[in-house]
Order: sequence, then C-alpha cells, then structure tokens
Amino acid sequence: MKILAAVVSLALFFASFPLFAYAFWVPEQWAALVFFTGIMSVTLSLAIPFNLLGRRD
Repeated sequence: MKILAAVVSLALFFASFPLFAYAFWVPEQWAALVFFTGIMSVTLSLAIPFNLLGRRD
C-alpha cells in the first residue's frame, strides 16, 4: 500500500510539470484553470506522503 501511494504521489508530481507548461499554450480563458490544476496537483502529491504514509518506524 505504501508503494502504491508513493507511485501515485510521484505520478502526480511529474504530471504537474506539463500542466504548468500547457497553461501558456491553451486559450486565455483556460490558462488560469490549467495553472491552478498544476498547483493543486503538486499540493496533493506532497500531501499524500505527509498525511497518508506517516512516519517511518
């Protein structure tokens, strides 16, 4: 279970980079939403290890 959470966290983190880049390529009305989605993706990718995985024993 911990490995799956770590893989999902890494996938979300690396998926956020294209979202930041695509924010400059999408039409103007979607740019803020795409960039905000990238920010939320990074936030969630950091929240998974901090909250779900807990401390190492």
